[in-house]
Amino acid sequence: MEPVFLPTQKVLDFPITALRFDDQIQTILKWASTRESKTVCVANVHMLMEAHWNPEFANVLRNADLVTPDGMPLVWMMRQMGVHYQDRVAGMDIFLALCQFAKTLNLSVFFLGSQIEILSQMRKRLDQEFPQLKIAAMEPLPFRPLTEIEDEALIQKINSSGAGIVLVSLGCPKQENWMAQHKGKIQAVMIGVGGVFPVYAGIQKRAPLIVRNLGLEWLYRWIQEPRRLWGRYIKTIPPFIWLATKQLLSSSRFAAVFLNGSGD
Repeated sequence: MEPVFLPTQKVLDFPITALRFDDQIQTILKWASTRESKTVCVANVHMLMEAHWNPEFANVLRNADLVTPDGMPLVWMMRQMGVHYQDRVAGMDIFLALCQFAKTLNLSVFFLGSQIEILSQMRKRLDQEFPQLKIAAMEPLPFRPLTEIEDEALIQKINSSGAGIVLVSLGCPKQENWMAQHKGKIQAVMIGVGGVFPVYAGIQKRAPLIVRNLGLEWLYRWIQEPRRLWGRYIKTIPPFIWLATKQLLSSSRFAAVFLNGSGD
């Protein structure tokens, strides 16, 4: 099968897929319908900074088949860099859209990660909102790494389930590393959805739409989990702003030189 190269825009030197939300969803569904082994990273500021500091993780991100702009700062950057049509492709919206389309396209979904209690609450809500959805399985994972035998059993379980989509909730960068390690082994589209599972289960609340559009979802989440997120935000947000500003200024100088031509 010929590889399909999706349009991208680099943000902090990492290629973010430059397609509208609906086009990204349709790309995922197309892969899922033929059970292609693909990886989808749902990127925000935290993920890009992890990649900036960690060369191995940077390779994981660069080798992903699709990288969605989850955080609004990434969307704003892409628009400033010329992708004026770019909208946000957030984890929860991907989750809901795939459940809706999977139901109508008769695709099976495998939910991997998180905890038994959260998966149980999710199942109740999924049964109410998407009663026709084919749930291949809902499988929690231990915090420790799986043994080789356990991992082989998990791969077999996913592949034999017939799932075209595997939603992975292990947190960044653990879920992205896991997907990269299983590319070519799991015959399905693997999507790292991070904290979507506990939000959908009702354990955490999602920010209102106006807060999300203002790019302040991080603040809303921090208010809910201040002790866990304080260190992450202090570590990642200031350097991201610095690096993003450098990139925008550099591209602006390049654009000015290009527009002025060489008629000095």
